[in-house]
Amino acid sequence: MTNSKILIGTMSGTSLDGIDIALTKIHKNKISVLDFLHVNYPSRLKENILKLHFPEKNELEKSFLLSNELAILTGKGINRLLLKNNLSAKYIKGVGYHGQTIRHRPDKGYSSQIGNADLLSEITNLTVVSNFRNRDIAAKGEGAPLVPAFHKALFFSKLKNRVILNIGGISNITYLPKNGPIIGFDCGPGNILMDHWIKLNRNLNFDKNGNWAKKGQVIDGLLKYFLKDKFFNKLPPKSSGRDLFNLDWIKKNIKKSYSPEDIQRTLLELTAISIAKAIKKHCSKANEIYVCGGGAKNIFLIEILKNKTNLSIQTTGDLNLPEQQVEAVAFAWLANQTLNRKFNNSPDVTGAKGFRILGSIHQS
Repeated sequence: MTNSKILIGTMSGTSLDGIDIALTKIHKNKISVLDFLHVNYPSRLKENILKLHFPEKNELEKSFLLSNELAILTGKGINRLLLKNNLSAKYIKGVGYHGQTIRHRPDKGYSSQIGNADLLSEITNLTVVSNFRNRDIAAKGEGAPLVPAFHKALFFSKLKNRVILNIGGISNITYLPKNGPIIGFDCGPGNILMDHWIKLNRNLNFDKNGNWAKKGQVIDGLLKYFLKDKFFNKLPPKSSGRDLFNLDWIKKNIKKSYSPEDIQRTLLELTAISIAKAIKKHCSKANEIYVCGGGAKNIFLIEILKNKTNLSIQTTGDLNLPEQQVEAVAFAWLANQTLNRKFNNSPDVTGAKGFRILGSIHQS
């Protein structure tokens, strides 16, 4: 294994917008981003991934074929990034490869991320670390969220009690108190339901700045009905994904005819209120919130969150890591821990029986 301190992290989140690739340098407790690339999913690939979230005919073969397609797309992105920075494989310690989650069922003892790590290693000539979640699940943990350990390594403050809020397809929080154990869990839907609804009604991939939601009114009765879902009252550790929060979830909960923009506004309120309640209940001594993920760009959502939490809200960019890069950099860090044979899960977060070294190594 190379002694290089340069690693690559990749992340493909629940939003299914593409692949984030971060070229990072990790030395002791210092992490710097050398370059960053986002690779969009072709529309056909996104559609095929969405179909795999639910049982269908010949899904096993389809998942393997999509795994290869994802590895090729990721590999091309990595090679492009290395070429741009005039780096050859010998300078790279390894790749942290999250892959694309298609099923996350810790309650049934598994989590499935597609993306052929062996093929990715072959395409890039790099050592690849993948399949991070299932080692934690084997130890009776939730397998997610995985990034709180990284959040602690990078964002911990001795002066303030911080909340790191990630708003991707699913929203999750990490609470970093000045003293005491960290807390982390999924709050509920982030952008996922809003993205589904605007795609269905306006054929747009997302609601820019929350502008469409802003035109609507909260439907109180519908919001209360949404919040009856048992996930919102479940105590941590807990995690979720498209297995629960999807377009069918919206449709089955709508019993009357409402205007589409009012439903969008109500879905935004659901995201905001589930986050705010989680912070008030589990992070009551928090002094400040730092947001990352695509939802950090939803101006209207952030305004609502400020009103509901009465806390200072900034982005992780104010902590020197741009909000869109956090998750990819986290997987570079997780891979580095694995390759150094160091623990990289957070039992206090996932409920695992103890510290474990996560990830399967695919040697170059």
